[in-house]
Amino acid sequence: MKSIDQIDLKGKHVFLRADFNVPLDKEGSITDDNRIRAVLPTINYALDQGACLILASHLGRPKGKPNPQYSLKPVSIRLSQLLGKAVPLASDCIGPETERAVANLKPGEIILLENLRFHPEEEKDDQGFAQKLASLADVYINDAFAVSHRANASVAAITNFVKEKAAGFLLKSEINYFHRAMTNPNRPLIAILGGAKVSDKLGLIRNLLASVDKLIIGGAMANTFLKALYGEVGSSLVENDLVSEAVAVMDEARLRGIKLYLPVDCVVAKSMDAQSERRITPAQEVSPDWMILDVGPATSILYGEAVEGAGTIVWNGPMGAFEIEPFSQGTYSLILKVAESGALTVIGGGDTGLAVQRTGEAERMSYISTGGGAFLELLEGKALPGVAALG
Repeated sequence: MKSIDQIDLKGKHVFLRADFNVPLDKEGSITDDNRIRAVLPTINYALDQGACLILASHLGRPKGKPNPQYSLKPVSIRLSQLLGKAVPLASDCIGPETERAVANLKPGEIILLENLRFHPEEEKDDQGFAQKLASLADVYINDAFAVSHRANASVAAITNFVKEKAAGFLLKSEINYFHRAMTNPNRPLIAILGGAKVSDKLGLIRNLLASVDKLIIGGAMANTFLKALYGEVGSSLVENDLVSEAVAVMDEARLRGIKLYLPVDCVVAKSMDAQSERRITPAQEVSPDWMILDVGPATSILYGEAVEGAGTIVWNGPMGAFEIEPFSQGTYSLILKVAESGALTVIGGGDTGLAVQRTGEAERMSYISTGGGAFLELLEGKALPGVAALG
């Protein structure tokens, strides 16, 4: 897989697929521009090299048709501010008007195409649509790790119709850090998994058992394991049809000599509400009308001790409903311990990355991924279509 700095960009039209799928408030203003900032090194490099730069992205789920609510206009405005130069927004991503605007670009100039998902062909990986996108450029650069697990036209099919293709700096960093963490890691290698569902992560748990030294499980997905152990988790979220799978995972971990950590105590409440009555209870004593919403203080101590001396830590998924303050301490205390560990720390984006940002510990992490789903698929051992297409 080539990277952008291995290609001559001078005077060439460069199609840069980025992920500008940023959150917006009700007024249409960007509330978190981290995904935009993450692509700036690639953008600036291309412009410095004299490329005629064409930026492309999706935003939200417009269901294959134009919708002003999902226009990339706010991204155009924010990019202009960050780059200190105008980043005009094309009225569409294909068509005669867009083709003229792109043809008129001079070296060092930039244009942002309108939302790719305004066309249903994008998510269908349509060859014809991909060819129209490719016709705009001489070089294709993928710097959209967060969507590289999806075979979309601007991520996969487009590579069939370009002369040269390569990874941007962000995509390259994502893949490099993943390989550093999982291919030949400093040991012990510890995986921390949280979030809501075992079903979302069952494949990657089985894949991780072949490589990790310790596996720490928290969040609502731990409830299915606790149900397997104790038979009762109150009114907590649990996947009853996967209890036997949880037993199989615990058995396999035991056979492989892998230390598997589960909550020993929990913060429980009657409802997922900051005002709800709550208590701390042993994991095997959750009352019928109560639900587990965070790991308890004894578990936080246990998990904190488990990461001490780690060589590599890979983390995806919070330990509890951290968005609600009373149920945030399990996640936040573990973040602090991971930051202090001295290990290579790779944080899988999404909620985990947000939690790290909220604690102010981002600078002490080795790497925070921009892609939750793509990161999970890598952990599961799957090839990413967007990465494979660059090979």
